Amino acid sequence: MVKTLWPKSSTVRVARSLAAHSILGLALGGLIYILAVTGTLSVFNREFQRWEQPVAPEMTTISPDAAAKAARTVFENEDPATTHLYINFPRPDLPRTVITTDTQAFFVTADGDVAGREHFPWTQFLLDLHYYLHLPHILGLTVVGALGAFLIALSLSGFLAHPRIFRDAFALRRSADRVGLADLHNRLSVWTAPFHISNALTGAILGLSSVLAFAIAAVSFDNDTSKVFGPVFGEDPAVNEASTELAEIAAPLAYMAETYPDISPTYFILHDPGTAGQHASVIASHPDRLIFGDYYNFNADGQYLGNTGLSDGTVGQQISGSVYNVHFGNWGGLPVKIAYFLFGLALCTIIASGLNIYFVRRQSQGRAAPRLEAGWVGIVWGTPAALALTLLASVSGVTEGAGLVALFWFPLTAIVTACLFIGDAPRCRRVMKLAGAILLVIGTFVHAIRHSDALGQASLIPVTVCAMVIAVLLAASTRNSRSGRPRTRHAPAE
Repeated sequence: MVKTLWPKSSTVRVARSLAAHSILGLALGGLIYILAVTGTLSVFNREFQRWEQPVAPEMTTISPDAAAKAARTVFENEDPATTHLYINFPRPDLPRTVITTDTQAFFVTADGDVAGREHFPWTQFLLDLHYYLHLPHILGLTVVGALGAFLIALSLSGFLAHPRIFRDAFALRRSADRVGLADLHNRLSVWTAPFHISNALTGAILGLSSVLAFAIAAVSFDNDTSKVFGPVFGEDPAVNEASTELAEIAAPLAYMAETYPDISPTYFILHDPGTAGQHASVIASHPDRLIFGDYYNFNADGQYLGNTGLSDGTVGQQISGSVYNVHFGNWGGLPVKIAYFLFGLALCTIIASGLNIYFVRRQSQGRAAPRLEAGWVGIVWGTPAALALTLLASVSGVTEGAGLVALFWFPLTAIVTACLFIGDAPRCRRVMKLAGAILLVIGTFVHAIRHSDALGQASLIPVTVCAMVIAVLLAASTRNSRSGRPRTRHAPAE
């Protein structure tokens, strides 16, 4: 008898696991797929920011005095007063200095002069879609976190439903029928399991942590969430809103450069600026560490108070500080980003093929569901088409913000509805692929025309070339799928 990972697996348990796997996939597949697509693209969100504003001033470093000069200029012209003042420092994939308040953000030159507003509406739209599904933030984080937990459940139920999945990890039968689809789905699931399970887990943690913090605070800390996060990220001093001079900014930055030359500041945060209770933190990234950074804290006079401990504190602190980078691939530079992008594409394929297997199985059993299958195709290929539509609208200057949100969800809903009505999955697939390719090409050309003075800049070329390649691949793939997969003629049973 062949031994498997589950030596005592029973037919009943496998059947129940497979049923649970199918139900979870059907119920949540669409939203999980949208998160997978947007997450895959979001890996390059900093590159998208540079692409949207290719003529912004760029630098590899900025002096403490220049950064302080720019921050003070922005603060003095802020009305109403901001509760936080941020300096975003240059980094390899986003070599720009940005001063941010509660309501706006400005680019800065290397000399500390303010050089125009930061504005990347499409990238922000994409990030908000992935973080919150465009829902109110707490609700959105909760839903996205729950979907991450469901993706873990899908992965585990899939493994339980296939006792030989690891033994057959490298058995790939290439065909267009159910066997070929199942092999592709199962092999990709095994090969990329460390990625999609860790990504789903960290996504669930990021999404559900706020809700859990509210619950814990309500039970134990009189609704004070700072008491929940304080042991990990540090506690803020008492608030004192009495007006005073703006705190020292250059001194903490100079101290970091002199005392910690081997770590790189990524953010400077001045809390409650211009008040007696103001205090500062410098977030600095550590080389060869997964943590997003550690907080180095200073008082209003620029005196060093110590670090929070994400780099050298408790194991729990260091794990908490690593969750964000593990989820988004913000470590290891471009090679890691490319790997995350490829793993993300694999996850999108796993999700899409999982539902395709379900529909092929139904067809082979004489219970074909052509309308449901076409609706699923509408989600799979309508999502990138709708994203391309929002990109075109954004780079054209037609709309942004809530307009982009509406321009994604309403067309996507219309696409899925139309596909359900048409009930022809191959036809819907071809139309959506071609529409996505055309919209992407037009959007890329419009952007190039509007930024013709920056066509030779390094910040513009990579994204433009990749967008054109993706458009060509989408269009070319329609030629290979004109006949669709062979269909057995059964009476439709929705």
